Amino acid sequence: MKYPVNKTEEEWKTELGSERYKILRQKGTEFPHSGKYNLFFEKGTYCCGACGEPLFKSDSKFDSHCGWPSFDEALPGKIEYVRDTTHGMLRTEILCANCGGHLGHIFDDGPTETGQRYCVNSLSVDFKEK
Repeated sequence: MKYPVNKTEEEWKTELGSERYKILRQKGTEFPHSGKYNLFFEKGTYCCGACGEPLFKSDSKFDSHCGWPSFDEALPGKIEYVRDTTHGMLRTEILCANCGGHLGHIFDDGPTETGQRYCVNSLSVDFKEK
């Protein structure tokens, strides 16, 4: 799929570095409880770590105790949802709709009114203070 931000894999590798490249471009996952935004609750906006597109407002973040940053709602039109059958599971992968960067997965087990839990790798986002 073509995205508004489209770069070669070499360009992504150079810009993102090895850790972020593994998560955002190769669909990796960081270890639970290791990400800097897991227990981070400042006011602001979480943006794609690859292209800077705003994805989540801090008001939608909650502590799900799963080990990764969790949100119950994304900004409208900013996330692409893709069926994921890897690892013998049926899940929904979430990607940045602007560049296709892998963010994590969404689950229907959230504790808020939306019932959703966007489970996001800290390395796939950057935080912009309000």
